[in-house]
Amino acid sequence: MASQKVLICFALQLIFIFSVLHHTANAQGLKVGFYKNTCPKAEAIVAQITHDTVKVAPTLAAPLMRMHYHDCFVRGCEGSLLLNSATNQSEKFATPNLSLRGFQIIDKIKTALEKECPQVVSCADIVALVARDSVAALNGPTWEVETGRRDGRVSNITEALRQLVPPFANITALRTAFSTRGLSAKDIAVLSGAHTIGTSHCTAFNNRLYNFTGKGDTDPTLDSEYIDELKKKCKPADRTTLVEMDPGSFKTFDVKYFQVVAKRRGLFSSDSALLDDSETKTYVLSHASSSGTSSFFKDFGVSMVNMGRLGVLTGSAGEIRKVCSAVN
Repeated sequence: MASQKVLICFALQLIFIFSVLHHTANAQGLKVGFYKNTCPKAEAIVAQITHDTVKVAPTLAAPLMRMHYHDCFVRGCEGSLLLNSATNQSEKFATPNLSLRGFQIIDKIKTALEKECPQVVSCADIVALVARDSVAALNGPTWEVETGRRDGRVSNITEALRQLVPPFANITALRTAFSTRGLSAKDIAVLSGAHTIGTSHCTAFNNRLYNFTGKGDTDPTLDSEYIDELKKKCKPADRTTLVEMDPGSFKTFDVKYFQVVAKRRGLFSSDSALLDDSETKTYVLSHASSSGTSSFFKDFGVSMVNMGRLGVLTGSAGEIRKVCSAVN
């Protein structure tokens, strides 16, 4: 536990430095319908391929959506997550990103767009549009995505390790990570709601079941009956088993995540942490029933737009990649 606290503190210091050295909320140059004249079919192409993919493989929706967060929180929303590295030293090889899937879908979309309008639509914008369309494909909300991002040329595994918020983050770590990027406590609660879809490996939460403080104990903030259920699925050294983040509803985008958290059954420490702050707790409890669906759906679109403005490259900055995994 002590080592985790040290890691969190170290990560927060680096996040603060990063926020000072980089512009993290510059949305200048972004607008809805950016490709209206230069590639009018762009959003329709992205939506069609995404919906066709999720229809056949619904479990891909969650990692496709998460790509946008994992991209934006490291260097900003500029597609650096997608870059390959001959030495496996780019962002996508960082441990938090190893569970991401669907890079081939991004490549498929990019190929289709290059055929329609060569070197017009950025990979960063594709990631943002796919996030929206993946959510919509699972009966979730839709929203107008601002486009006009350009692609970055740098991708560093160390930056991803330091800047992505870990699943064991407490509320202080969450608030710091979000506030340094210009995002609010409400954004924390709303974007955490994305955990209503998808799965996680046991390694992301096993310490809560077997060794929470380093004494072979369990996390007292996690419902004891849920702990027993999770122990049946995850053994101490289990690195392969996948567990639903929102049991029974992990393929449907809804408000059941908030019901789970309210019952102290949030899978990650970062989920449980939402109950440790008055603002995030109020949001969780007020959306823990179906009556909160429309409000959450509206808020989710707003928060995704807020996040999508982080550290964008526009105008003549960056590039428009021909292939998303390699700089031109």
